[in-house]
Amino acid sequence: MEATDLIKKVRHIEIKARGLSRNIFAGEYHSAFKGRGMAFSEVREYRYGDDMRDIDWNVTARYNRPYIKIFEEERELTVMLMIDVSESLGFGSRSILKRDMVAEIAATLAFSAIQNNDKIGVIFFTDKVEKFIPPQKGRKHILFIIREILGFTPESNGTDLNMALRYMTNAIKKRCTAFLISDFIDTDDYQKAMQIASRKHDLMAIQVYDQLSTALQPVGLMKVWDPETGGEQWIDSSSKRVQVQYRDWWKRLQEKMITATRQSGVDSVSVSTESDYVKSLLQLLQQRR
Repeated sequence: MEATDLIKKVRHIEIKARGLSRNIFAGEYHSAFKGRGMAFSEVREYRYGDDMRDIDWNVTARYNRPYIKIFEEERELTVMLMIDVSESLGFGSRSILKRDMVAEIAATLAFSAIQNNDKIGVIFFTDKVEKFIPPQKGRKHILFIIREILGFTPESNGTDLNMALRYMTNAIKKRCTAFLISDFIDTDDYQKAMQIASRKHDLMAIQVYDQLSTALQPVGLMKVWDPETGGEQWIDSSSKRVQVQYRDWWKRLQEKMITATRQSGVDSVSVSTESDYVKSLLQLLQQRR
């Protein structure tokens, strides 16, 4: 992608994501994610109805009248975006590629985090960790992340969710809020890694898929190419047997993802490139109330 095209695209996504996060997600995001706990704010004189357990006995003894401690929720969170940048995300049968929708979703979540004064970091992965961006705050940091999402060129092509989840679990020492954004086209088992990650962190899963990927269209003899392995072969897409095999393959992938997220207690949502991802993100956040 040319530098001028990248700048235009970054600006377009910034305007759209900032508007969404400010006008739609602000309240949902804030209510969906609790802070790390309660932090001491101040002391004030005891009032009728206050909890006796909050009395500050040292201050009470000094002034010879009751004072209580006031606590406020610590809102600052660390948010990690785990973004799949494998070659399968480059597919799109409509006006938008899966990769582009992933970028918009990630940008919206990033702006929502920043507006809540949260830190945001990113792990780009394929079948290896391609890049790790440590969590930071600020608009400059957000724009850097968006530029990386749009312009990043991975070294590898495949997908290894198991590896990515293990890396995040080990790399981020303190509990964080993590979004795993992927098409989940991974034939290996990642349930155990997801369970371990969700015990340590607050993990959510967002699947982005293209509707054309769910069923093989009967268009006759065609050459198919696997962008992750580079393999090619001719198939008869009009064959009932081939269509059933493909449908079963897709069904197994979906069942594996659903089982893994449910067994791990991970909230999840699936977003089609033909649908409005805003509704899907709101649905994900509202699950957590």
